[in-house]
Amino acid sequence: MKQTLLRLLKQETVLSVSLLLAAGSMILVPPDRTYLSYIDFRTLAILFCLMAAMAGLQRTGLFQWVAQSLLGRVRHSWQLMGLLILLCFFSSMAVTNDVALITFVPFTFIVLDLMGPEARERLLIPAVVLQTIAANLGSMLTPVGNPQNLYLYGRAGLSLGEFLLLMLPYSLVSLLLLLAWGAVRAGDYPAPVRVTFREAAGLPRNKTPLVACSLLFLLDLLTVARVVPCWLALAATVLLLALVDQAVFARVDYSLLLTFVGFFLFVGNMGRVPAFYGLLERMVSGNEVLAGVAASQVMSNVPAALLLSGFTEDLPPLIVGVNLGGLGTLIASMASLISYKLVAREAGEMKGAYFRSFTVTNLCFLAALLLFSFVCP
Repeated sequence: MKQTLLRLLKQETVLSVSLLLAAGSMILVPPDRTYLSYIDFRTLAILFCLMAAMAGLQRTGLFQWVAQSLLGRVRHSWQLMGLLILLCFFSSMAVTNDVALITFVPFTFIVLDLMGPEARERLLIPAVVLQTIAANLGSMLTPVGNPQNLYLYGRAGLSLGEFLLLMLPYSLVSLLLLLAWGAVRAGDYPAPVRVTFREAAGLPRNKTPLVACSLLFLLDLLTVARVVPCWLALAATVLLLALVDQAVFARVDYSLLLTFVGFFLFVGNMGRVPAFYGLLERMVSGNEVLAGVAASQVMSNVPAALLLSGFTEDLPPLIVGVNLGGLGTLIASMASLISYKLVAREAGEMKGAYFRSFTVTNLCFLAALLLFSFVCP
């Protein structure tokens, strides 16, 4: 039993913390009917639907097929670096930052292995570092790009256009910084590049899962835009995937959903404790960007968004803060841990150098974007 609990704490640290905080808050505010009002069921339903649709599309091999088709045209290292960055940057806007990294970082290992040991040694670390940053920064443009955006978008009551306009300047600056940094790092490998895959990726013969998951994703986008009710999207997702690809349900990140529930309960309860609410409100109100960045460094940006949103009415700058807060430390965005674990597994001898490069590069990007947020609020 003890070993099981320790394993759970290690594997699902954020979930464990959220549940412990929720349980502790119940001592101060005993359970009552108000508890149900804490939970944002719409966010949970949309998040489940998006994760299921993305897992289904990933199983079809669609993303690998697109990546191979594009990389077949690469001839220079700056083109290669730029394409690997852009794949993560733009795909994360639709498929979330963690799915983009799960899909394209292993793909990067394959590409660099095909190019030879020198290319792998010189390009692996900068490529994966910039892919990780690209996924975290690309995903901030859209409500579906990451979980905290989906939650804050609904809570703030913004229209889709208002959300996009809020984050668009940061996305454009991020894209320019990524491409410039990538071009500089690509200079470490000036040799011509030609990538030929041993086995070409292709779309499945049975197109039913691909069509079904694509339709579900479009339905999810309409739900996010408040065109379709969330209960309709949830029912369609469950019924259609039960008929087409039941294995998708096992690939949904239920721990993330439970993490949301835990923080909903904690924030709801602490909002009913006047002393705590007053203290945190004074700390956050008027300092939403910096509070979002700072909190994200120690608890990651999803729980930071859930916690701080309960103590300010000015949510747009908090959206900016927790999105920029995904840069910085390795745990600032939980998606960043995906890349680190993949590097540790596939190139363990490089993990120390990767961690150093990741930290320095992230801090540089964070400083630049924070400065931009002060100059152009």
